[in-house]
Amino acid sequence: MTKALYRKYRPKTLEGVIGQPQVTDVLAKSLKTGKISHAYLFVGPRGTGKTSVARILAHEINGFSYEIEDDYVDIIEIDGASNRGIDNIRDLREKALIAPTSGKYKVYIIDEVHMLTKEAFNALLKILEEPPKHVVFVMATTDAYKVPVTITSRAQTYTFTLADKKTMFDFLKSVAEKEKIKINDKALSLIVKKGGGSFRDSLSLLDQISTLSDSKITEELVISAMGLPEDEKIKALLEEYLNGDVVKITTILKNLLVSGVKPETLAEELISNIIENPQVEYLPLLEKLPDVKAPFPEAKLLVALIVKTSDTSHSGARPADQSPLAAGVTPRAAALRTPLRREVSDSATPTSDATNFNWEEFSGRVKEANDAIYAQLLKTEHNFSNNVLEIYPQRKIVKTILERDNNKRILIDAGGGIKIEIKEVGVNKPKDETLAKISDIMGGEVKNDGGENPF
Repeated sequence: MTKALYRKYRPKTLEGVIGQPQVTDVLAKSLKTGKISHAYLFVGPRGTGKTSVARILAHEINGFSYEIEDDYVDIIEIDGASNRGIDNIRDLREKALIAPTSGKYKVYIIDEVHMLTKEAFNALLKILEEPPKHVVFVMATTDAYKVPVTITSRAQTYTFTLADKKTMFDFLKSVAEKEKIKINDKALSLIVKKGGGSFRDSLSLLDQISTLSDSKITEELVISAMGLPEDEKIKALLEEYLNGDVVKITTILKNLLVSGVKPETLAEELISNIIENPQVEYLPLLEKLPDVKAPFPEAKLLVALIVKTSDTSHSGARPADQSPLAAGVTPRAAALRTPLRREVSDSATPTSDATNFNWEEFSGRVKEANDAIYAQLLKTEHNFSNNVLEIYPQRKIVKTILERDNNKRILIDAGGGIKIEIKEVGVNKPKDETLAKISDIMGGEVKNDGGENPF
């Protein structure tokens, strides 16, 4: 079985850790002089190397050689999220008193330490106040503010940061060369952007994208696979937001959504662009974008873009007695504001799907296996009958990707025994009468793309 890239390229030495010199340089000097603290606290975003450095430090302290899969009894890893109670910490305290078996120190690595209960923190504090000489704690957290000051004040704190774009680009390029992954620089830059500075997330994305093509991976393929909007369209959305042009905003947004871009992805891209080019005028939008999530993420995104503030004196919001059309809102946008939006959501699934097959569960299992393949499913229609799931790609590239052996196997495994047929591009799925009636009402634009709500 092929090892995932994020595991294969996990560093095994402090020198091998990329982009965290403010941590690794200081720790290396401490190890060289033999100045070992009884408690360390690693703080920083997910995927920045906190757990990797904790493991390296635990091995270095004891002089153990480090292999990813090794298992030393004197290095104990604890998940704070699932071992968060006072009884768990009391058990740790009792076992900590026992001398190490083969090393000089017994090292406890507590991941997600902020998840401990108040009582558990109090129990941990007691051993941190008077620690046995042979015990070292290495705690890691993404949410330092949730860790009591009584704990942080008794530990050496090290802050990990997200990697800058150049550091991540150079790292991913070297990995791609070693793995013989053919990918151009523009495509790699998109992965860097989507990875957000997290080494684990960026490597996972590169891993997933590498399965989509045997030839060179292009920018277009990455955009298609990950459902990323083009930068020009994001900039156009922001420009029309400043202009207050509701019609153009609605048109651009609709075109992006029907092309397969998820509203959550659009919100993330808008946030990223605003942060890179901050303007006071964007603040009302920036406040609303984090709320773009289920239920009805499309509607939330539309509202965020066309309502600058609740103050109608400078927001351009329509008076209460003015119709949506009179305010310059398209019939499509107006429909999103009405109860019909929920009626569409509740009634748009074909009867055979509702009784024999759950598309959301199926696509959810695909997403767990491979985000990139899940992104392709969003660009398809489907029909289920007689234990056969028929998938109707809307573009040739989507069909090509889904039919690749490894990717087809993901679909089959997610189906749990049902037969899966990927239809030719241009072949229409059987007509759904319920959707047809709703489409007539809403101007013939409603489609069931297998997501939460048609748009």
